[in-house]
Amino acid sequence: MPETSLSRRELARRLMAAPAAFGLLRSTADAAPEAAAPGPAGSLTDVAGIRVGHFTDTRRPTGCTAILFDAPANAGADYDGSAPGEQLGVMLQPVSPLEQIHAILLTGGGPLSLGATAGVVRFLDERKIGYDWGIRDLRIPIVVAAVIDDLAMGDGRIRPGPDEAYRACQSASASAVAEGCVGAGTGATVGKMLVGRGMPGMKGGLGSASARLGDVVVAALAVANAAGDVVDWRTGKIVAGARSADGRGFARTLDVLRHDVAGARSADAPLADQPLRATTLSLVATNVALDKTRLTKLAMMANTGAARVVNPYHTNGDGDQVLAVSTGALAREVSLSALGAVAAETVSEAILRAVTTAVGLPGWAAVRELP
Repeated sequence: MPETSLSRRELARRLMAAPAAFGLLRSTADAAPEAAAPGPAGSLTDVAGIRVGHFTDTRRPTGCTAILFDAPANAGADYDGSAPGEQLGVMLQPVSPLEQIHAILLTGGGPLSLGATAGVVRFLDERKIGYDWGIRDLRIPIVVAAVIDDLAMGDGRIRPGPDEAYRACQSASASAVAEGCVGAGTGATVGKMLVGRGMPGMKGGLGSASARLGDVVVAALAVANAAGDVVDWRTGKIVAGARSADGRGFARTLDVLRHDVAGARSADAPLADQPLRATTLSLVATNVALDKTRLTKLAMMANTGAARVVNPYHTNGDGDQVLAVSTGALAREVSLSALGAVAAETVSEAILRAVTTAVGLPGWAAVRELP
C-alpha cells in the first residue's frame, strides 16, 4: 500500500482549509469551526442526547472520534467482518446482562490504538459516569471501541492514544458532526484491494446522515476505510474506488476479481486483502426505545445498507462492524422491520458522504478532484 509523504505544515493546511467538508473540525491546533457541508443529509446528533467530538492529528493523517451520551444508551452490534478491531464489543451480545453503554470511540491507528479508550474512560470517570460498583465514589464506564488501519498513511508510530481520545471527548458537542478527513476518518482510504497491481485507491473519510419521520429519528455515522469500491446505490455507479492504472477511470474491482476467479490473476500481483487492513465502521442511532436484542437486529439490518454501497464488502480481510444505540427517548411501538429498513438507507447515505466530503492526499485522490 503506498505511503503518504506530506509535510506536517502541508497536512495541516489541507485539513484546515478543506472547503466546507469539515464542518466542526477540531484538531491539535483547536481549529475554528468551518462551514457545514452542503446538503440536507442530517447528522448523528439529530438524535437528541448524543454528542460527538473529533481529534484530528496534523502530524500525519489519523485521528479519533468520541461519541458520548447524555444518559446511558442501550446498545447492540453486528460483527460480520472477518477481522474486526474492537474492544468490549462482546458486551453488546444479547447474552450479556449489561444493556447499556456510556460512550463509543472510533479511532485510527489500527489495533495499536485500542488502548486509546483509556482516555474516554478517564473523561467519564472524572465525571462519575458509569455503573454503580457498590463502592463509594466509584463508577465503571463501559466504552466500546472500534478501529481502522491507517498506519501506512505517513509515520505509523504516530497514532491516537488516551490523551487524544480525551481531547476528542472534550470537544464533543450536539452540533452537526464534522465530515470528511476528520477524526477517525482522517486517514481512511477506499478501493485499495488492487494497489499491488498499480491500481491506486482513493481517499475515504467520515460521514453522517439522518432521517426524521414524524417523531422518529434514525441517524448514522460511518467511517469508510473499505477494500472495495463505494457505489451510489441509487444509480449503480462507482463514486470512489480503485482507479485504472492509466488514471482515466475506475478499475472496477469486481470486474478484476471476476478475471481472477477465471484464472487470469498474475502470480506476482496478489490482492491487498490482509486481515485488519480494511474496515467500514458504521454506527446507527435512534430515539426509539429498543432493548439490546432488538438493537442487535437493527444493526444487522443496517449492515445491509453498507453492503449496498461497498463492493466487494465483508472481504476476507475486512473488519466491518455495525453498532446500534437507542437513547430511549421515544417510548412507543415502532415496527422493527420498518426501522431497520430506514437505518440501512441512512447508513448507505453516511458512507457516501464519507467519500464525497473527503479531501485528497498524495497518492489518494478524492471524489471532489475527479473530472
